[in-house]
Amino acid sequence: MVNSTTSMLPKLCSLNTALPVNVEWNNKSVYTGFIKRPSTESLPISSQGIEGDGQGDLKNHGGPDKAACVYSQDHYNWWTDEMKRPFEAGAFGENFTVTGLTEDIVCIGDVYRIGTAIVQVSQPRQPCFKLAAHLERKEMVMRVRETGYSGFYFRVLENGVVQAGDTFEMLRREGNGSTIAECNRILYDERGDTPALRQLLAEPAIAESLRKHLNKRLVD
Repeated sequence: MVNSTTSMLPKLCSLNTALPVNVEWNNKSVYTGFIKRPSTESLPISSQGIEGDGQGDLKNHGGPDKAACVYSQDHYNWWTDEMKRPFEAGAFGENFTVTGLTEDIVCIGDVYRIGTAIVQVSQPRQPCFKLAAHLERKEMVMRVRETGYSGFYFRVLENGVVQAGDTFEMLRREGNGSTIAECNRILYDERGDTPALRQLLAEPAIAESLRKHLNKRLVD
């Protein structure tokens, strides 16, 4: 359903980008584009991502199914209380800091218009050690999994231009209604729930890399 009141629509609060740089973690140099900074510009977005943004690890990040990483501003207050420190937009490595799009309501296959682009939810964000490195908390990957505050990814169906302040208009739901929260439950909490796993695999819009991972689990 599309909301008629613009003020009630989910919103892109901050558009964050970064090109990869070398950072130190556990006495090693890591090449990463994780350290995002807010942009006030209108930026093109395509199936390969946002102009001016990049990834250091192209095996596990980037590509058409991960064109933009999304994280809810609604979680920021919780993390501030948890970690006793404030966070700036982009602190969790996301391109889109948003309101109104949380893991419990967003589903695989949901299609939105944002700016002049059309995007589709493809999978949860699966946190890696770079989140822990950036926030200087070794337990961050586990805490994100425990809370379910993972964020998610968009693929781009139609190229366009986006900027902070744009609102998300839901156009349609292409799939069976598997929420990001449900995906996280299957990935981390209830790995043996085979019926739920099969239902998730039936989602036509699920990211190909995640589909392969889940199929392997089904075989194993």
